[in-house]
Amino acid sequence: MWTLVIILLVVWLVLSVLGFAIKGLIWLAVIGVVLFLLTLVFGIIRGRTNKS
Repeated sequence: MWTLVIILLVVWLVLSVLGFAIKGLIWLAVIGVVLFLLTLVFGIIRGRTNKS
């Protein structure tokens, strides 16, 4: 489970960096940041529920 979350976080981070680096793709950066945060929150919530 954590492997998938970490892979997704890396992918979203790369998309965000590409979006900020290429000015015409600022929308890609916004989507990357949003997906990064959603994946991070999902991973944290999922990790807490599996420990109990």
